[in-house]
Amino acid sequence: MVRLAIGLIAASIAGFTLASPAIDQVTLNNGVHTMEGWDYKNCGLPEDAMNIESITVSPDPPQPGQDLTVNVVGSATRRIEEGAYADVTVKLGLIKLLSKRFDVCEEARSANVSVQCPVEEGKYTVSQTVALPKEIPRAKFVVQVRGYTADDDDMACLDLTVDFMKGFPRLW
Repeated sequence: MVRLAIGLIAASIAGFTLASPAIDQVTLNNGVHTMEGWDYKNCGLPEDAMNIESITVSPDPPQPGQDLTVNVVGSATRRIEEGAYADVTVKLGLIKLLSKRFDVCEEARSANVSVQCPVEEGKYTVSQTVALPKEIPRAKFVVQVRGYTADDDDMACLDLTVDFMKGFPRLW
């Protein structure tokens, strides 16, 4: 579960952007982007240091035991420097599985993401692949990401839902 959270966060936050929109992606009026086995809501504001334009994953829906490639397209509205961080919470229903603060620049370095700190203003596209553990249970996970600059200003806000119940054969 930590690898899933880190993968989604490292690719989206540390990458500071996501790739081109998915063909089957639907945007609802409330800003929620819904795909086959997952969705996300960009809860950030236009004045945040990073604006997420799109997120796609492959395979869709994500599958336990397979590599997950996350693509992010977005833009930095101002320079993002060392010290930027993200508070990440992963929940299964009402149960909090993980609540952790990640150093965004360190995560980008350790994941060898193409965008590294400092991040200058501009548009970026990042792709990151992570191996999902095969032991991920058939369940729906909610990941909340709140990113902040080194000066504690809002950097980004994402709410992700990943449904690992999709694509599994029913046993009953």
